[in-house]
Amino acid sequence: MPAAVFSLAIAAFAIGTTEFVIVGLFPDIAKTFGISVPTAGLLVSFYALAITVGTPLVSAVTARLPRRALLLSLMTLFTLCNFAAGLSGSFATLLAVRIVMAVAHGVFFGLGTTVAMSLVSTEKSGRAVAIMVSGLTVAMVTGVPGGTWIGELMSWRVPFFVVAAMGALATAGLWRLLTSLPSQHGSGNILSQLALLKSNALMPLYLMAAVGLGATFAVFTFLSPLLTRITGLSSEGVTLGLMTFGLGSVVGTIGGGRLSDRYGPKFSMNIALTGLAMSMAALLVSAHQPALVMVNLFVWGTFAFAIPPILQATVVRVAQRVAPRAVGTAAGLNVAAFNLGIAGGSFLGGRALTGESVLATVYVGVALSIIGLVVVAMYRWSDRLSAVTPRHALRKL
Repeated sequence: MPAAVFSLAIAAFAIGTTEFVIVGLFPDIAKTFGISVPTAGLLVSFYALAITVGTPLVSAVTARLPRRALLLSLMTLFTLCNFAAGLSGSFATLLAVRIVMAVAHGVFFGLGTTVAMSLVSTEKSGRAVAIMVSGLTVAMVTGVPGGTWIGELMSWRVPFFVVAAMGALATAGLWRLLTSLPSQHGSGNILSQLALLKSNALMPLYLMAAVGLGATFAVFTFLSPLLTRITGLSSEGVTLGLMTFGLGSVVGTIGGGRLSDRYGPKFSMNIALTGLAMSMAALLVSAHQPALVMVNLFVWGTFAFAIPPILQATVVRVAQRVAPRAVGTAAGLNVAAFNLGIAGGSFLGGRALTGESVLATVYVGVALSIIGLVVVAMYRWSDRLSAVTPRHALRKL
């Protein structure tokens, strides 16, 4: 695997850390700026919203720029935003910086996956995407708890400076290892780029992305109260549970890419979504036993995070066939779909909690997984993937 792919993974690690570490820093941020913790929570919701709305728009506008220069510019902007976040003197400033940071995150991730795939042969493209995505999942296991610990030990500002240093390292690696990458020759017309939203080939894939991640986050968002109220774990036990889920997500990310390369996306998505539905349904039983729930969390994390690399690689392959001048925008829209699913799944899970046991979220997650399986069954896979662009042509996109 080319070293540049691992530089993309380091960048993804920095991105994943800064996206989620903020959750553990809410109390200190709220105290610093004299706001409530729910108000501080806007730093997460606005971040996800900025990715969902900003990524496709900025991806379309920048489609004609050389990809190497664009990746370096986005990572530089991301790095500077983290440094600025650490220096923020007001909550409004911090929120604004996070919004800009989120757009850089979304565009970088969408473009980065197309670049990762262009660096390897077609039969290894899923694995290349999986390695990049693994940066996000490893961040959930190490970067987020580590950043939270540093924030509690020193200051909530310090983790942002640490992420800025990681961003600078990733930028240097990309500058050193990435060769010249031409633009996608995309049209300068934003409307023509966003016409992808009308594509019968791509929209079902975006729906799979939204319901696939939505299914997991309908439950995962409320995992802490589930483990404390139902399983009876302490705060340390909850941390262990989150780490166990994170370890499973790393395995799933790498495994999903390999599964897709070997057996194709349709079979892989059926396996991932079926396993996701079954592992979440198993929580209805395992949540009452500490040992069983840890095993369940690992298996759930594995199936849940097999989905992103499978779909991200598939979207790029399909876009190469149906919209070769808008591959980056297509990949960016998929990143937006994932974040829309995270926000939507969390909302639906929260609604299910009203007056019910926390385990009611499981039914929402399973229902969304089944919807995903229906979409997979109805999608015309062979038509969309019958002519995958060869590697030498990928370098011209």
